[in-house]
Amino acid sequence: MHRTPRPRLRGPAAALAAVALLGGVLTTGATAQAAPRVEGQLTDLVNPFIGTQNEGNTYPGASVPFGMVQLSPDTGHNTGYDYAENHIRGFSAVHLSGVGCGLGGDLPTLPTTGDITQTDYAKYAAEFSHDDERASPGYYKVGLKTGIDAELTASSRTGVQRYTFPATDKANVLLNAGQSLHRTLSSKVEILDNRTVRTAITGSGFCQDTKAYTVYTITRFDRPFTTSGTWNGDTVTEGSKVSSAAGERNGAWLRFDTGNDRTVEATTALSYVDAKGAALNLRAEGGRSFDRVERAAQRSWEDRLDDVKAQGGSDELRRTFYSSLYRSFLAPNIGSDVDGRYTGWDQKTHHVKGFTYYQNWSLWDTYRTQAQLLSLLAPRESRDMAISVLRIDAESGWLPKWGYGTVETNIMTGDPVTPFLTNAYQQGLLKGYEEEAYRALKKNADGVPPTDSAPVGREANVQYLKDGFAPYIKDRPHAKPGDSDFDHGASATLEYALSDAMLGEMARDLGHDADAKRYEDRAQNYRKIFDPSTGFFRARDASGAFTGPADPAQSEGFHEGTSWQYQWLVPQDLPGMVGLIGGKDAANQRLDSFFAYDKLLADPAKTAREVWVNGPYAYYNADKYNPQNEPDLIAPYTYLSTGQPWKTTDVVHAALTLFTDAPTGMTGNDDLGTMSAWMVLSSIGVFPVQPGTDTWGLSTPAFERVDLTLDRRYYPHGSFTVKAPGTSDADRYIQSASIDGAAQSRTYLTTEDIRSARSLAFTVGSAPSAWGTSPADAPPALG
Repeated sequence: MHRTPRPRLRGPAAALAAVALLGGVLTTGATAQAAPRVEGQLTDLVNPFIGTQNEGNTYPGASVPFGMVQLSPDTGHNTGYDYAENHIRGFSAVHLSGVGCGLGGDLPTLPTTGDITQTDYAKYAAEFSHDDERASPGYYKVGLKTGIDAELTASSRTGVQRYTFPATDKANVLLNAGQSLHRTLSSKVEILDNRTVRTAITGSGFCQDTKAYTVYTITRFDRPFTTSGTWNGDTVTEGSKVSSAAGERNGAWLRFDTGNDRTVEATTALSYVDAKGAALNLRAEGGRSFDRVERAAQRSWEDRLDDVKAQGGSDELRRTFYSSLYRSFLAPNIGSDVDGRYTGWDQKTHHVKGFTYYQNWSLWDTYRTQAQLLSLLAPRESRDMAISVLRIDAESGWLPKWGYGTVETNIMTGDPVTPFLTNAYQQGLLKGYEEEAYRALKKNADGVPPTDSAPVGREANVQYLKDGFAPYIKDRPHAKPGDSDFDHGASATLEYALSDAMLGEMARDLGHDADAKRYEDRAQNYRKIFDPSTGFFRARDASGAFTGPADPAQSEGFHEGTSWQYQWLVPQDLPGMVGLIGGKDAANQRLDSFFAYDKLLADPAKTAREVWVNGPYAYYNADKYNPQNEPDLIAPYTYLSTGQPWKTTDVVHAALTLFTDAPTGMTGNDDLGTMSAWMVLSSIGVFPVQPGTDTWGLSTPAFERVDLTLDRRYYPHGSFTVKAPGTSDADRYIQSASIDGAAQSRTYLTTEDIRSARSLAFTVGSAPSAWGTSPADAPPALG
């Protein structure tokens, strides 16, 4: 249930309210600040600048939850905005939060004054200072050194800009169709009348070249421009109405007289279908003033954040928590137009029937945390997202791995779509689609896409099904753009086995017993890459021989990680994995070494920053936990299965110190909300320890109380509360737990527990206890 927020204050009253709420002005880094809001609104606590420095790769601009448009400034960083840079090239319409490579940045738009002398946005970029920059959910404002103020807001399918110019008869708006964050293959701009510009932009690339996609835009100004023109390459032509280019610089410029009326507003609508779709989106969502759109965007964010009420904790913790919650709702993104049409992965136009179509799938990342958080807090949208993934299979022939817009990029490895969809199934989101989902997953798990199709799927599946492991074949030519499972055979084996386990659970539930047995047996294939001589997982070559350095910190064949970091990625059978390395005592010794546990107890924050963290892209040559990347996100919760659950809390709370309310306050790339969702779930104390199932591991919450408002169609009580009175850095150890007053000794819950109960309560103390230490208390092995 969503609540209507109170009326907003503006100007000095709003600023005073924000100060009263937070005890001071909410700043990011040196001076850039969140826009002040009315006292008591949770959007006051959100700082969109978090993660914009040190490769968090977030964006500070305007969007609404899951919106098609993400209108944000681009400063020259390959993913859009870098807090350390001081020139804005344009405000572009498409961004993904926390991606690791250039993607989006379509139609950067910039207000200027004077004659049009440059067509390269790196040269005409406007200088700015963080002193003149503010942002909050659904709103962004910056004062450019050219004397122009720019404000941004958004609706689901449109972005709205408002520019305040100095008094001049040469106030310009530049619409750049030929430059973006990815490779632009072709572009066309058309000036339709004295208020309207249309573009079609075809682009490619995400880390590597991929199949092309096209985004269509139409921009409508709130008043006529006095003159206009286009540019193509270096040539600027006044009066020109149409310009097309194949990869060259290309755009349109519009000029206004701001001698009397200094403001210009522009609304841009997007479509991934055609120009008609963009026009329909503009007609449906445009036509409103900037202020009305901005107020609606803020209300949509307040409604989302208001479903999670956290009490207790420091001001900084609350700001980082709600900022993380905000980023968790930025993607996936609406892909269907207001008329229900969307472009499928077969590049044909389709119509939605009873759902909203979503796109942008960073599945290797999001299947571990964000998918579960959304299934809890946004089940209706999560259902539509899962159905959208099934439409990809129906229309293109195969399930996705890393999808952007209307195409597969094949970035990352393994089989992430399986735990993503089995999670949706286990959370009750696929009612009516169970068998369709199962058929698609079975085809994906048992086959390999043909050479003439874009996806790579389980690329090493032939060898995996024959030998029980994906071989590591160094320097093997890539058959398709993107990453290759053969380049990362060891981690691909672990990811395949995890997915087999999750699919086996679904098969058993649906009565496909023979399949279930087969997948459950395959879930044990993690054992095939265990090297008894080293006591660690290790890559094997095509002949079956272990290959690469024997030192697990120098291991090869693991994607963005080492054997140390991947050794805990066996959530389907932690007892079996623990047995392989010598039992619980040996496992705990290894975990303690992995987390530098003795140092952590002495100084958690210093250990997290100086022992664990080696840099946002430092994936290799390490024997310690890497909280900046996905492979070992689950690792702190391994202690739940080794009889020492209090250490999970110690490690999780140390990792939480890496999240701050500064531009550097993200731990690694956010990866479409993955790291943010980790922070949210770990702060609440309920975490998906077996991704792809309905199992939630427990640790001490960071707050004294968290009230969740849940959708009654999926959670009959409509709410769930997690309580830990008195929790603090000193009193952080669980002494006992209860569900609706009944003792809870298990270190995990199921989704059914959350549905049937109203509250989970912890008693905490200053020292570890025997709570959750019995073997029966640990999350069970699957199969």
